[in-house]
Order: sequence, then C-alpha cells, then structure tokens
Amino acid sequence: MSSSQPLKAKPNPSLLGLLRLSVRYGDVEVAKAVHACAVKLGEDVFLCNSIISAYLKLGLVSEAYEVFRGMSCPDLVSYTALISGFSKSYREDEAVELFCRMRRSGIEPNEYGFVAILTACIRVLELELGFQVHALAVKMGYLDCVFVANALVGLYGKCGCLDFALKMFDEMPNRDLASWNAAISSAVKMEMHGKAFELFYEMQRSSGLGVDHITLSTLLSACAGSNALARGQEVHAHALKCGLESNLSVGNALIGFYTKCGCVKDVKALFEKMLVRDTITWTEMITAYMEFGLMDLALKVFEKMPERNSISYNALLAGLCKNGEGLRALEFFVGMVRECVELTDFTLTSIVNACGLLGDSKVSEQIHGFILKSGCGSNYCIETALLDMCTRCGRMSDAEKMFLQWPIDQDVSIVLTSMLCGYARNGRLEDAVYLFHVSQLEETMVLDEVALTSVLGICGSLAFHELGKQIHCLVLKSGFSDDLEVGNAMVSMYAKCWNMKDAVAVFESLSVRDLVSWNGLIAGHLLHRQGDKALAVWSDMKNTGINPDKVTVTLVISAHRHTNSNLVNDCRSLFYSLETDYDIKPTSEHLASFVEVLGYWGQLEEAEEMVNKLPFEPEISVWRALLDSSRIRLNTTIGKRAAKRILAMEPKDPSSYVLISNLYSASGRWHCSEMVREDMREKGFKKHPGRSWIVHENKIHSFYARDKSHSQSKDIYSALEILIVECQKAGYVPDTSFVLHEVEEHQKRNFLFYHSVKLAATYGVLTTKPGKPVRIVKNIALCGDCHTFLKYVSIVTRRDIFLRDTSGFHCFSSGQCSCKDYW
Repeated sequence: MSSSQPLKAKPNPSLLGLLRLSVRYGDVEVAKAVHACAVKLGEDVFLCNSIISAYLKLGLVSEAYEVFRGMSCPDLVSYTALISGFSKSYREDEAVELFCRMRRSGIEPNEYGFVAILTACIRVLELELGFQVHALAVKMGYLDCVFVANALVGLYGKCGCLDFALKMFDEMPNRDLASWNAAISSAVKMEMHGKAFELFYEMQRSSGLGVDHITLSTLLSACAGSNALARGQEVHAHALKCGLESNLSVGNALIGFYTKCGCVKDVKALFEKMLVRDTITWTEMITAYMEFGLMDLALKVFEKMPERNSISYNALLAGLCKNGEGLRALEFFVGMVRECVELTDFTLTSIVNACGLLGDSKVSEQIHGFILKSGCGSNYCIETALLDMCTRCGRMSDAEKMFLQWPIDQDVSIVLTSMLCGYARNGRLEDAVYLFHVSQLEETMVLDEVALTSVLGICGSLAFHELGKQIHCLVLKSGFSDDLEVGNAMVSMYAKCWNMKDAVAVFESLSVRDLVSWNGLIAGHLLHRQGDKALAVWSDMKNTGINPDKVTVTLVISAHRHTNSNLVNDCRSLFYSLETDYDIKPTSEHLASFVEVLGYWGQLEEAEEMVNKLPFEPEISVWRALLDSSRIRLNTTIGKRAAKRILAMEPKDPSSYVLISNLYSASGRWHCSEMVREDMREKGFKKHPGRSWIVHENKIHSFYARDKSHSQSKDIYSALEILIVECQKAGYVPDTSFVLHEVEEHQKRNFLFYHSVKLAATYGVLTTKPGKPVRIVKNIALCGDCHTFLKYVSIVTRRDIFLRDTSGFHCFSSGQCSCKDYW
C-alpha cells in the first residue's frame, strides 16, 4: 500500500445521515449534494466510501466510479464496493480489471472482495478466472468462510461443473441455507433433478435448517423439468405448511410448475389467489395460457398487464409461434417496433420463426432485410433461425448460400440439421439423405438430442424405415434413449414407417411420458386407421392424470371415424363437453374432425345443421370436411352448399376446385365436373403436383406423373403397360373423370395410366422380392382411379401394397383396401 496518507477531515455525522436518507427514499439529488459538500471539505476516505455505497444502492454506478477515481488512496472497502457494483451492473470486465488493479496496488481481498469478483465470474461464466480466484482463496485461507465457499459452489454450478460444485460443497466445514440452495440449484441446472431432491432430503435430515423461497422455487423448477407432478405437489404442500405460498417467487414458480405438469385450472386458481404480482407473474400467465393453447386468454392477460417489457412481448411472440399463429406474431412485432420496445435476440429469433410459419417468401425477405439492416444478422442464433426460415419459405437457394458461407469457426451441426429438414420439407428427399450421409462420413454433425430428433423426423416423413432403425441404434449407442424428445420422435418415426409394433414398444419403454408421447401414439394408431386402439390409449392417458390439449382432442375425435362399431354418440358427448370437462374451447380443427366423423357414420344432415348454427363463421377446413364427406356419401346437394362457401372464402385455391370436381365425378355428374375443371383452366389454376416414392436399397426413388427421369424408366414403363393390361383383364376400368385435361378419351386414358403412384407401384413390383409387400408414399391424397388400380394390382401380383398418403395408411390385399374405400 502507498505510504502517502490521505488528507484528513473531521467526520461529518450529518452528511452520513443525509446519505442514509437519500438511499432510504431514493433521492439522488440529496446524494449528489452530499458529494458536492464532501469535495469542498477535503478527502475523507470513510465519507467517500459511504458516498460510493450510496451511489451504488441508488443505481448510479458511473457516479460511484467518479468518486473512486477522485480518491488519492482508495482502501479495501473502496475497491470491494466498486467491484461488487460493477459485477451486479453487468460491467463484469471492469470489475475484473479493478480487482487486478487492487492487487497490483498491494491490497489483498477479504471475504467480501472474493464474493464480489466471483459474482463477476458467475455472470460471464468465466471459469478460468474462477479457478485462479479459488486458488487465491485457498492460499489466503478464506475457504473456511461460508460466503466465499458458497460463491464458488455457485460459480461451478453455473458453469456446468457439477462435480466441482458438489466436491466444494462436501468439503465445506460450515454450511448455511445459501450453501444448500447453491448445491441444489447446481443439480437442477445440470438437469439432475433426482440429485437435487437427494440434497434437499439430506438438508432436512442433517442440518435442521428450514427452507426459504429460493429452496422451494428451485425444487419446483426441478419438478417442472422432470414432469414430476406428485413430487411438485409435495413441494406445494411444504410451501403451504411454511407459509411461503404467498411469496412472490414461490407463487411464480408454482405457476411455472403447474403450467408444465398440471392443468389450466390449477394455474388460474394460483394466479387469482396471489395478492402481489410482478411482471414475471403476468408473463408466466401468458406463457401458461399459450402452453394450453388458450391464445385469447393469453392476449387478455397481456392487455391487462400494468407494465409490459420486452420479456412479456417475447413470451407472447413465442406463444403465438408455438400455436402456429405466425401472422398475429408478426402484427405484435410491428407494434413493438412502433412503440420502440427493446428488440432482443430472442425477439428477432421469434419473429423469424413466425415468418417460417407463414411460409410467405416476400414477407420473409422483408424481415430478413430488416434484421440485416439492424446489424443483428451476425448473431449465431439469429443466423441459424434465418437459414431455417428460408427453407420454410421455399427460398432454398438463399438457404444454400447461407449454408455454404457459414463461418468455419462456428458450429455447423445445427445448420446441417436445418438444411436436412429444409430439403425434406421442399421435396428434395434425395438431397436430405445425401447430406446426412456426407455429414456422417465427414463427422461434421454432432448427433445430439436435437439432431437425432430432426433426423428421426425426416425418416418418418420419408417412411425410410431402414435408416430410422439405424438412427435408433445410434440413439442407444450414444446414450440418448432416455431423452424424452428423442423417444417421442422414435414413436412417431416407427408409426409413419408402417411399424406400429415398434412404435408401441418404444412408447412403453419411455421412463417418462409427456403429452407429446401420448399424442404421438394416438396419432400413430390413427395413421393406421386403428380407431379402437387409439381410444384405448386415450383411456389409459386419462387414467395417468395427464390433461389433454387441443391436439389430443382433435386426434381423439378423429379416432371415432376408424372404430369397428358406431361410437358417434360417444364422439358427440366428447365434443360438446370439451369446455366443461377439459377447459378447452372447441376450435375449427375440432369442428372439422367432428364433421368427418358425422359424415362417416351417415349423419351428414346433422353435420351441416351444426355448422350452420355456429355463432361464428367457421374456418375453411370445416367446410372442406363437409364437402369431402358429401363426396364420399354422394350427397351433391349438401356438397354444393359447402362448395359455395369454400369458393367464397378462397376463390383462388385450386384444391377447392379439385374437391368440388371430385364431388360431381363421384356422383356421376360428369358434365358438372367438367364445368368446374373448365373454370379452373380459364383461371389458370393448376393442381398441386403429386409425387410418389419408394425406398429401395437405402435409396429414395421418386416419381411424378409421366416421369421419365428414373434410370430404369424404360423397364418401368414397359412393365406398367403389362400390369395395366393384366389389371384390365381382372376387371379394372380406368376412371377418366379424374383427368383435368380437356383431351380425347383415349388421351385421357393415356395420361391416367402414368400417374406417379402407378409408376412407383410398378417399380416396387419390379424390385421387391416375390411375396414381399410393396411400400409407397404419396405427398397428396390418392385419387379414386389409382385407388382402384392398386386394388387390382394386389390381385394380379398376389402381393400386398402398402401406401401412405395424406389421409393415412392404405393396405391393398386381394382386391380390398383397409380404408374400406372411405378416405
């Protein structure tokens, strides 16, 4: 320490009293007045330190630093106070610099100095410096100080070094409640939720310490993270017993817990009981309602918030994206920009995701330009989201440019995953599989839980069963079999690959199941048109106490279409009791599914009456369901009324015209069907191109109508001509009503014979061993003629034909289809 002594002045109790008052009442002007007096009186280290402390408590860090700089010989208290102030004010670099300067001046830290510098290390996760501070604390004998030891446990826990944190904790000679909280928090951060409760129980047994709001909030986070409903309810009971349920932090944690593990009634009851609420409380409620799919309630909470910030806006944007409301998210984002609300990286990432949901190329280009103009495009998370957005909006050339220009020093694994999904999403199936194989050969993709989930999703979308099984082996080998999202992805993958046996086996092997798990299994049975099994899963799910969401209900309603007996009364009861029994307001998805069920079981008039009596205008999906049911039931009267509504709502959607045309064709009204198709041609509408594919020898073989790009196209076309002749001998009569072109009848037949499904089926017959089933995937609904053709193929080739289209699975065997000609 310098030998020069500071100028001394008599301590001034009145000035110290004024400083205390300024802090108590938050009066900055009084503190600055005292500062001015101190300057005139000459340097008094004690008074200067008091002014520094007051400024820091008032949030005036820069002013505190100015006082410090004016001191000729700052002491340990001066340095420690300012290091702590910098650490807590997100000026960690300055805190570290000041700590080093203090030591260079010959002043060594005390326990408060160690805590201050470790706080800075914790905030920036500076583990290397933390190790050095730890060594210094050992050298100076401060590890026996519980505050220093607690700070080290907190540092190692925050940096993911749980072993170091627990070792530090175990070696502590003295522990207080903060010590236990730090250890428990470290375990929760590392997702070792069982370990967190072991520590809690040990604390209860050995230390005799009570709990505080931090303990309970941390344990509730552990319960939410592990979907431990019963254990979380125990923590809630403990909070009631200790009188801490009314604590704001505990209340917020309880809302978060019941959002993840409970039902909306639990959350609402907690919120209404809370006497004190902060921005976090309101934001948690927005998140909760969004999680339960109650967007209108979430928006009402947002509107009632006494104070909003970027965090509450971000929760709203994320929730809207989660519920598929990209357009509404975009509207709120525009409002944020106009109101000059802070746009964080999370905000921009959410709005990029919203654009991806919209799939609008022009809107995505505008948002892309906005982000680049704002200078945020260099952020890794935002760049990754932008690349994913490009793939979702059909801008694959832009996505490929971003991918090829990706910095070498940045992790490429995530963008590889995005490109894989992008290729699959945009129909470039071979590119997706090729990229995956290349990434494995070059070892550029880290197969973590995110990548594995994504690749399993691609395997499911492509029905690439063999590759899916290989990924399953990688999951087991890499130790991710206990990861819930990976497990859920495997259930979905096997279900989409015609393998419900393994889908059920994976589901039953899951140590923990969430709503996605149950939904995935129900959806799998629906794909296979196994309604009774889907309803049995629904019954088991209710017995576990897991509450359904709107997706579950949509699936369960649809399941009533595929049961072996008429359960329309059960379905009717479920639909009309959604709000009372499950607190779920019926949506257009539920309505559309219910209409399909009523149509299937011959209750078409009831379906139309229900739709017409709705107090609001249903979305187009409901009218489409009514129109499609009319087509199957050959009811052109109801179909025409539904068609008028559809064309009024979406006059430029070609799929609407195709549905209407098919309605007339199915009922034999060829003239009306042709008039609809003529209208399509005049307006320049084209039907979405159908594509079918087969996986053979670990390669994807894709076909479009009249496609001759395949290397074996000559053999395929020759074999198809023979197959058509054999099917016609067996009774197949081509249905030319499905042909959109205005050509002669023989030309229509020629066009019809070379649909993508027929080409794929022929290739499958040629390449699959005799007696083995042929498996085909189609990207749109199967047309009536192809459906009839495949029934005859199953007769003449004496083999089963399995096909997956947008309606589910078809199994053609001995001239019959598992869908019973209703799809």
